[in-house]
Amino acid sequence: MEIPPVPLFETVTDLTDGAEILRRRAYGVIEVADGRFRRLVLRPFPKIISAPEILLFGGWYHRHRSGDRLLLYYNQPRRFRNFLALRYVVSARHTRMGTLTRALAVLDEIARLKRSDALLCDVGNWRISTKLMSRWGWQQHCRSRWHRHYIKRFYGEYPRLPERAADQLPEAKQDCQQGHAEEHYQGHKPADGEGCPGPIPD
Repeated sequence: MEIPPVPLFETVTDLTDGAEILRRRAYGVIEVADGRFRRLVLRPFPKIISAPEILLFGGWYHRHRSGDRLLLYYNQPRRFRNFLALRYVVSARHTRMGTLTRALAVLDEIARLKRSDALLCDVGNWRISTKLMSRWGWQQHCRSRWHRHYIKRFYGEYPRLPERAADQLPEAKQDCQQGHAEEHYQGHKPADGEGCPGPIPD
C-alpha cells in the first residue's frame, strides 16, 4: 500500500475543519485581512528572523502594500513542543489594531488545538506597550536590557474563538498608531527560578 507524500505547504481556511493538520504541522503563517481570518499556510521550515529582513523586506512591505492586511509567523520549536513562539508580524500600510488583535486570537486558537502550555515572544517594536500586551493576556518575563520578553500562559485553560473561528470576533475600533502593526518576535522558554534561558531553537 503506497502512502501518499505529505505536501510541503498546506493551506487551512477553516480552523475547525483543519484542526488535525494544525496539530500535526509545526510552522505556519496566519493571514488576516480587513479584520477577518483569511487563511493559514503551513510551512515545512521555521521562520528565521534576520536584521536585513526586518529592515528591508518588512519596511518595504509596509510602505508598498496598501490595505488592512497582516501576516503572523509562528514556530513550534522542536525541543520544546509544548510551546509556540510568535516570531514575526508584518503589516500592510493601513492595517488596523483590530486586524492585529484578530491574528493574535487565531494564534490562541492554534495553541488550544495543539494543547500548548504557553506562547512566547520578544517584542521589538516599542510602540507596543506593556499595558497593551497585558490587555492581550501577555506578561513580562526574563527581563533584559536589550529584549522585551513576554509569555502568555495557558496550562490547560484557553480562550475560545466563537463558532466559525475568527469571523465572529468583535471588531476593535482603534487603528494602529500610524497604521503600523509590524513587529519582530523571538521566542524564549520560561524558567522557574533558573534565570533567563537562551532563545528557543527552531
